[in-house]
Amino acid sequence: MKPMSHSFQTQATLALQNESLQWALTKAKGKFVDKRRQAIEIFPEFEQLRTRARQIKEHTLNHLDFYLEQFEQQVIQSGGKVHWADTAQTACQTIVQLCQTAPAKRITKGKSMIGEEIALNSALEQAGFEVTETDLGEYIIQLAQEYPSHIIAPAVHKTKEEVTELFYTHHQVYGFNERVTTIPELVNQARQVLREKFLTADVGITGANFLIAETGSVMIVTNEGNGDLTASLPRVHIVIASLEKVIPTLEDATTLLRLLARSATGQEMTTYTTLFTGPKRPEDLEGPTEFHVVLVDNGRTALLNSEFHEILYCIRCGACLNHCPIYMAIGGHAYGWVYPGPMGSVLTPLLQGLTTTSLAEVSTLCGQCETVCPVKIPLPQLLRQLRVKTFANHLPSWRVRWSLTLWAFMAKRPQLYHILTGYIIRVFSKWQLPLRHLPFAQGWTTTKDLPAPQGETFMSAWKKHLNQDSQDVQN
Repeated sequence: MKPMSHSFQTQATLALQNESLQWALTKAKGKFVDKRRQAIEIFPEFEQLRTRARQIKEHTLNHLDFYLEQFEQQVIQSGGKVHWADTAQTACQTIVQLCQTAPAKRITKGKSMIGEEIALNSALEQAGFEVTETDLGEYIIQLAQEYPSHIIAPAVHKTKEEVTELFYTHHQVYGFNERVTTIPELVNQARQVLREKFLTADVGITGANFLIAETGSVMIVTNEGNGDLTASLPRVHIVIASLEKVIPTLEDATTLLRLLARSATGQEMTTYTTLFTGPKRPEDLEGPTEFHVVLVDNGRTALLNSEFHEILYCIRCGACLNHCPIYMAIGGHAYGWVYPGPMGSVLTPLLQGLTTTSLAEVSTLCGQCETVCPVKIPLPQLLRQLRVKTFANHLPSWRVRWSLTLWAFMAKRPQLYHILTGYIIRVFSKWQLPLRHLPFAQGWTTTKDLPAPQGETFMSAWKKHLNQDSQDVQN
């Protein structure tokens, strides 16, 4: 599955016409937004913690090399190994080699957005490994061979009926020959399939919510417990994480945790919050005998030194997606890659290259994403900066560039602007007919008719209104 961000307009149109997707998004929106609001209302320290969380991320990224080195030293001291990967290809090659050395046949995976980003599953499967996603949402979209459509709820776009058909198609090989149609039945069937995968896996691969520099620990939060089973049952545990996941201390982690769960799912704390520090010790009853951490750059260092560095503050809570009117209208797949919503509209062009303008334009700039972000990332500002960058690189079409250049010329000359717009409006108003076609605005007039202008600009009408009010007061 390759990025297809260039086809956003086509994908968005299809999403708007997809009735089952629209039903699923409508159902999900209320749950996410309402639960977050309720959690915040009874937590008066939330805004104070947002400020502190931003300070933590800002400080960490300003001293990233120090904390990464400290984390590596602590992992080694605990008996683990750290592997550095500059690119997605290097990261995949490193993990494939670790699995071959194990040696492994079966691999279980916990939820990992960086794993999706580097197409890790594809690399492992091409190398001959059997790979099973163990997060239920990720497992569903693995069966469907799709990207996640949400960073915390990968299968939010799927209806119960669609999941029923997926399980019926793929689970017959495990002896499930009848369709199950209720949610408890579907969950129970998935549990039975995944239980056997957990018990027979040779290698477990997880992501990381946070990397604790002072202890060399990896923190994973889940609501299903699959991360714990993936990390502790196989004999080899491989953690894959991007560089910005590191934070200085356990105290910092607790601050971020109090924001993460409330922002993501409206919970005070996720059901499972686990720290993994190195491989099994002699006195431990269970755990992996090998512990590896693969730290992935894949463009982060370049971002760190750019005007877009604040996107690296993101803790992947998904709040910006849940409150975005555009995401909630079209879902995640229209964005064309693994990162959808406002954060994806910023991150995807930066990681994939500024080859298209569409994602930079996928925002109303309403500001809701910045308002709900637990680390106060100024997403609207970053999107505006991206638009400036794409325009400077001549990526928009010549029509768009010409139109914006003309508008900028007129906007700097208000008298000329007023005269010209007044003339155009008077000309159109004489037709007294709805406007069915406008040059350079087919996106508006192909689906709706605009009413004919009334013959004057808004400013002219407003001045008349003020003059009338003044006369009424005097009388």
